[in-house]
Amino acid sequence: MSPVGRPRAFDMEKVLEAAALLFWEHGYEATSMAQLREATGLSSASVYGTFGSKYGLFERAVEHYMAGPGSVTAVVDDESLSPRDAVALMLHRSIDMQTDPSHPRGCLVSLAGVVGDKAKDPHKDEETDRAAAHSTMKEWRAVGRARIRACVVRGVAAGELPADTDVDVIASMIHSFQLGLSTQVCDGMPAQSLHAAADAVLAVWRVPVHGG
Repeated sequence: MSPVGRPRAFDMEKVLEAAALLFWEHGYEATSMAQLREATGLSSASVYGTFGSKYGLFERAVEHYMAGPGSVTAVVDDESLSPRDAVALMLHRSIDMQTDPSHPRGCLVSLAGVVGDKAKDPHKDEETDRAAAHSTMKEWRAVGRARIRACVVRGVAAGELPADTDVDVIASMIHSFQLGLSTQVCDGMPAQSLHAAADAVLAVWRVPVHGG
């Protein structure tokens, strides 16, 4: 049976891309509905009718970002790579992505839910939406931390790290460095310095020496 109703009069991918770039640059709270309307070309009625709220649009925009630029971190799940190589690629690709001048600097997941002014949303309780946005970013960061931890566990199992390695400490160190990249990038730290810093972090993950 054919779907009933008027077809959507806008390109969802373009709307989510525009919204993601705004939230990425300004953060959730400082991005106003006026900015979102201008960037997406949608009316307030269309935003609320399609996404339910500013937060609903934010949630979809973050998913869009994670399927796009944010997907550089997915390499940490690649079990065809050695665990150390997977972490190394994750960090270096993150640096390349975050310093790419073709879009806002830094990482949306690191920045968007923790910075910004208190832009008001007259259609829904402001505090509730702000808390939901912060919770969404916290959940995405928890996913990232768990993926890194799983890679560290694989590193222990592969003999790349000692059997008595505290996997939570190593995972926290790597994840903290990854999250901290955003502030360094936004402060103008050159990519070359950040790549060198990533190599220093990875130095604690020793690779076994064979032969001899």
